[in-house]
Amino acid sequence: MSKGIVPHSVDTTMKVTGFTFIRNAIKFDYPIVEAIQSILPLCDDFVVAVGHSEDETLALIKSIAPEKIRIVETVWDDSLREGGKVLAVETDKAFAAIGADTDWCFYIQGDEVVHEKYHPAIKEAMTRLHEDKTVDALLFKYLHFYGSYDYVGTTLGFYDYEIRIVRNNPNIYSYRDAQGFRKNKDEKLNVALIDAYVYHYGWVKEPGAMQRKQESFNKLWHDDEWVEKNVRKAEQFDYASNIDVLKRFSGTHPQVMQERIARKNWQFDYDLSFNKLSFKLRLKNFVQNKLGYNLSYENYILKKR
Repeated sequence: MSKGIVPHSVDTTMKVTGFTFIRNAIKFDYPIVEAIQSILPLCDDFVVAVGHSEDETLALIKSIAPEKIRIVETVWDDSLREGGKVLAVETDKAFAAIGADTDWCFYIQGDEVVHEKYHPAIKEAMTRLHEDKTVDALLFKYLHFYGSYDYVGTTLGFYDYEIRIVRNNPNIYSYRDAQGFRKNKDEKLNVALIDAYVYHYGWVKEPGAMQRKQESFNKLWHDDEWVEKNVRKAEQFDYASNIDVLKRFSGTHPQVMQERIARKNWQFDYDLSFNKLSFKLRLKNFVQNKLGYNLSYENYILKKR
């Protein structure tokens, strides 16, 4: 556990288990250690599905908190190359390994981190809704960092909300490319929105690592012909050419991210006056941000606020 993070007291009437999946975390520079550490104080235990990797990912996960973390070693089915399905399959492997005595299951992906300032709100929501079985899951707000730790994406291309805590229900499963969760036969989950953000750092990596991720990650969605045609070959990822509009981040990053941020060894500066949004996206942003209509895709049914 990172210095300065104080564990919350365990509620003996409610058990919380964290879960995630990962492969090649070192090769592709995933902040998986920070991701796990960021929610570990809220969890009684934690399950990590570690895919067979080309680096020391398994040893890395073993080094975090052996007293709390249980590892499920897996082999990814790389033949699943449509819609990122393998990511949902791996998520479900971790989810299935959670014990029957767990109440809430706290999901985090390898490039997501929760700020410690949200821990009280998250704990309060789980406690308050523990017995309310009309709520299947808890919905989080999102900040998507891009290029560096100083900028966040603001357009509809970045999703605003997603489910990250679900009940320990065998009818719930990971949906599509592990975007969220559904239950039974493709039913959306009933969710309660909580006042907490997930910080998504998937678009903040050293440019060489980001380029390697792009070349490999797209193979989870597309065949070789598509990847060859659409994924630019380069030594480094060109952040500036792949974004339309950003805004500067004015808040603080989670404590667990401070060391990683201090090690940042590349420069990305963005002209905030630059905007290459298409007319269609400009119109959608106006309708959503100025008129208050939510145009984002909703993979859930919002029941409580």
